[in-house]
Amino acid sequence: MSLHRLTSVTIGVPNVDETVTYYEEFGLTHHGDGSFSTADGGQQLRIASSSQRRLLEIGIGVDDPDDVDRIATQLDKLDLATKREGTSLVTEEPIAGFRATVSVSPHIEQASDPTPYNFPGRIEREGRAPGVLREGPVKPRKLGHVVIGSTDQEATQRFFTEGIGFKVSDRVPGLAAFMRCSTDHHNVLVQQAPVNFLHHTSWQVEDIDEIGRGATAMLENDPDRHVWGLGRHHVGSNFFWYLKDPAGNFSEYYSDIDCIVDDALWEPGVWEGAKGLYNWGPPPPPSFLAPEDLAGMMTGAHSS
Repeated sequence: MSLHRLTSVTIGVPNVDETVTYYEEFGLTHHGDGSFSTADGGQQLRIASSSQRRLLEIGIGVDDPDDVDRIATQLDKLDLATKREGTSLVTEEPIAGFRATVSVSPHIEQASDPTPYNFPGRIEREGRAPGVLREGPVKPRKLGHVVIGSTDQEATQRFFTEGIGFKVSDRVPGLAAFMRCSTDHHNVLVQQAPVNFLHHTSWQVEDIDEIGRGATAMLENDPDRHVWGLGRHHVGSNFFWYLKDPAGNFSEYYSDIDCIVDDALWEPGVWEGAKGLYNWGPPPPPSFLAPEDLAGMMTGAHSS
């Protein structure tokens, strides 16, 4: 796959300063200008001013200029305008209206020692578990995926698959498609929604202990940040805990997602109902399925 990563996202919010503080506490490294880096992915988030919370831009990394040329041709077949800037291409998704920037980018290099766990009959570690000895703040390793609500899910899905070149990993008929531009199970999920909006961004951490430590620290500062977790998704298999930033966007700590290293060995599945959403954990609250500010965003979208 010539696509190999999400490079970054830009989120528009009406309350920039509060939201910047939130993502600093979340563990991202702030550069002082509203942009943030992860431990392994470089600069991967920017917070910008907007009248409503929304996704402003998503970046996708490719291997070489030939990939950019091919994507330009694919987008032209969808009658979508593009602008070339050196080894980058900028276009606009036609439904939700966010920019997509495709650029020649280095691959993310990740190295870590696997966390040892003990199993029945198998002693992988001695002494106390590493997770209970950690004291430093949790630092997300990379941006994993973005979930977007679209008023025309099929059209936004075509933008990513036929236009950019994402592959479908799994789908929920008439509702959502899990799509990948890397070996991760999904990097973008597009779901049918009554208004175009950003549902959540998802950030990889080392293991399930880091999910719990990160979420616990965030909730100690503000219990109202809690949305849903701890649990394990069925589609994608990742452990998760969702929190809410001051603008209303959800942010997810995750670990242990499915990886698809050989397309020929992966059969996309079709899922329906709660089974596809989570395997274990508390049931999702209504606000996760339909965020509480959707009605307000619909009113704002209608009045504009």
